[in-house]
Parts: sequence; C-alpha cells; structure tokens
Amino acid sequence: MSDQSQGSPGTLQPEAKQRQSFLVLLIRKRTLMMLFLFVIIIAVFAIRTDGRMIDMRNIMQILNMMAVSTFLTQGVALLMISGKLDLSTGANGTLCGMFLAYVLRAGVPLIPAILMALAVGALVGVVNAALVNELNMAPFIATLATSLIATGFVILIAQNRIIPIRHPVLIDYGSYMLFRFNVGEFSFPGVPVSAFLAFCFMAIIGVLLHKTKFGRQTYLVGGNPQAAMLSGINPKKMSYILFIICGLFSSIAGITLVSRLQSANMQGLVAQRFQGITAAVLGGISLGGGTGGMAGAFVGLLVLNTFSNGMTVQGTGPGWQHIASGGLLIFALTLEYFQRRQNEKIVA
Repeated sequence: MSDQSQGSPGTLQPEAKQRQSFLVLLIRKRTLMMLFLFVIIIAVFAIRTDGRMIDMRNIMQILNMMAVSTFLTQGVALLMISGKLDLSTGANGTLCGMFLAYVLRAGVPLIPAILMALAVGALVGVVNAALVNELNMAPFIATLATSLIATGFVILIAQNRIIPIRHPVLIDYGSYMLFRFNVGEFSFPGVPVSAFLAFCFMAIIGVLLHKTKFGRQTYLVGGNPQAAMLSGINPKKMSYILFIICGLFSSIAGITLVSRLQSANMQGLVAQRFQGITAAVLGGISLGGGTGGMAGAFVGLLVLNTFSNGMTVQGTGPGWQHIASGGLLIFALTLEYFQRRQNEKIVA
C-alpha cells in the first residue's frame, strides 16, 4: 500500500518546506540574495578603506556613476524579460552621444539635436528588430553585428579626435540637484539630476511592467510565446516595440555621458557595454525570459556599481576590476542555474 503521507507527486509536503535551508531560500529569492551581498560588499570595503567607502561624497559618486548604467539596464531588462537580448546598447549609446556632439558643433539647436540623437538610437533598435524578426537571426548575432556597425560609424565621425561641446542645459543635466533632507543634524546633499531622472524612469517602468497590459504582454511573450499568440498578442510587434525602447534608452545613456564629460570620444560607453546585462542577471532577470523585474535590476545595479566603486577606492587596478566584474556575472549565472533547478524540484 502507498503511504498517504507521501501526497501527490506535484505536492511539496510541509515537512519538506521546513527542511529548506537558508541557502535555498536565498537561491529562490534572488533580490534577497543580492541585498545580502550588497550589505556584505559595503561592510567589507568600509573596513578595507577605513570608512572612505561610506563617506557621503563617495555615496554621491556611486549614484553619479549609476545614472548611465541605469538607463542602459532598463532597455536591456525589458528585452530580456521578453526573451530577447541586445548586445549593441553600448555601441548604440556611444554612437548617439557622438552624433549629438557632432551636430551641436555643426550649429544645430539643442532640442532638434537631441531628437536627432534619439532617432538614431531608435533606428538601431528598428534594425535589430528587423534582423531578428524578418530574417530570423539569433538576437545575439544580430545585435553583435549592429554593434560592430555602430562602432564603425563612431570611428568615421570621430576621426580619432575628441569632439568638445559646451551647452548650459547639458551642463545642468549633469549637475547636482540641491535637495536637502534633514533628519536632526544629519543632511543629505542631493543626487545628480541625471541619476534622479534615471531612477524615476526605472520606477515608472517597474510600475508599467506589473500594473499594465503592456507589462503582462511582455512577461507572457518571454515566458510562453505560443500562449501569447493564442491570447491575441503579436510577439513580432512586441519585439519591435521593445527593441526600439532599448535603443532609446541606449541613446539617453549616451546623451547623459556626453553631458557629463562635455565632450564625446570613441571610447564612450565601451567600458559599460555589458553592465546592463550583468545588472539585470544579478537582479534575477532570466536570460530565458518571463521572469524578473526592475526592483531586482536596481538591486543588481547597486551591487555592481558599489563593488566597482569599492575596488576603485581601495586602489585596485582596472584589469582586476574587469576580472572581478566577470566573476560577478558568472556568479549570477550560476545562481540562476541553481534557482532554476530548485524551481524544477518544487514543480516535480
């Protein structure tokens, strides 16, 4: 006779739930895991840098660094949730920033110049979507190709020179907002304008993902394309929309960087080209699509930028910083693997 206490094959018994370790809980709750890692990073680097890591000026520097990568992450995260990937975001943002500087130097007024730069970013998104949807190219290959093409255009425009610009609005966009939040005698001096806007955009995108039809369609297309089609959703149309949004966010990231530096150079966003993907994966957005959200991606950004800043403050060279960043990505992918295995055990 079968033991009734075994239950049905798809049912997880209360005793089994109680036996789940803290490690398993962390694996299943990716955001919790990243917050735990964030606290460890802060504590370790605060000790190693004699408190310089948690100095208010350094915290403002971290927020300042996060603005560009936050814009990049939002576009990439939306695409990843839908089951697609864009490797061209860094090159696209660099091209848009270079194009903005070039047309401004040519005498084009600021607003039309910005709109033109945004149009370039959106055009790259359209090309990516066309290659993926019309020619059935793998997103990895298609966006890698457009990345190389965008880099080529950057080289042609730059001609191995830095293009300087100086515009009051762009300078203000990269400056600090004078917000002050007083708690007793302790005050926070504020955050960069661009960082504030980037965080606001991320919050808005997070609400759209979880509270609107657009968000539900994005998750459904990424989690089950066949079910999405049966529900009347056009996956190809969604793909075009999301690639264009990703291109626009890449363009905004490039504009932000140019406004900070008051110039455009060929390096641009090269050093940050994979930050969006890394932060999204760290935050629990699966490469397979259908899972994750902006809250997790934001925590992933915090972990990534805090870790990078901590290594800089303690004097670690750029070579080791790249190695460590790659290690963080491997850690995130490994965590995703164990999370998927754990979920499969629960369903089985």
